[in-house]
Amino acid sequence: MSPSKVVLVTGVSSGIGRTVAKKLAEQNCLVFGTVRNLSKSQAIPGVVLIEMDVRDEASITRGIETIISQAKRIDVLVNSAGVTLLGAAEETSMAEAQSLFDTNFFGLLRTIKAVLPHMRHQRSGRIVNVSSVLGFLPAPYMALYSASKHAIEGLSESLDHEVRQFGIRVSLIEPSFTKTNLDLNAPQTVERISDYSKELSIVSKAIQNNVQKAPMPNQVADTIVKASLGAWKMRHTPKGEASLLAKLRRFMPAAPVEKGLRKTFGLA
Repeated sequence: MSPSKVVLVTGVSSGIGRTVAKKLAEQNCLVFGTVRNLSKSQAIPGVVLIEMDVRDEASITRGIETIISQAKRIDVLVNSAGVTLLGAAEETSMAEAQSLFDTNFFGLLRTIKAVLPHMRHQRSGRIVNVSSVLGFLPAPYMALYSASKHAIEGLSESLDHEVRQFGIRVSLIEPSFTKTNLDLNAPQTVERISDYSKELSIVSKAIQNNVQKAPMPNQVADTIVKASLGAWKMRHTPKGEASLLAKLRRFMPAAPVEKGLRKTFGLA
């Protein structure tokens, strides 16, 4: 039986990306998953691993060329690769901010730009960008991560208007806390300003507690599979906390939403 779709998933070494790649392969898709180092990566059943670094344009070009040479097309792009950073905005160095955006936003943009010519040529395609509830509801001490996800939201909505004339649609996935190594081992800014230390410690503990209680990546991955293969809609929030937060942000006044947000992160 021939594959139903050719899918490229970025960042499949672990977490959400790895789970998505497995589930798409189980749906009879021909799945290519990107990793930064093939020699250090574990195989995923039914998934072809491609060495590709979203921070490196030449690496992306080579990766896309490899996929096109083998599969002749790309039907779905899932942009899952990402990093996080915890710390006050004032503590964040420009180098740290640029590095985070280089992966989360510019890495996503580089990959989209490499894939779009092929989707335009075939006059069809789906681009699924993994954002976050922090893409519409910013969190304290995660200003740069939140900003990168806000940027993804703006890019995705604008891009969808531009490419639908070619039969291509763009979707956003907005998960809340998910139990992954990325969230459990979130890096912190190098600089420390003592005035922020007390609150940062409280927020860090609150994040760890929420991540420990959070669901494994399966539910988010199911949402991504649906967004990749099902009927198009712009925003997909997994059931549970993410869906609730989206409704609160949309329908409730700003003051109680902000109060609830601060409570979630342990702030008065």
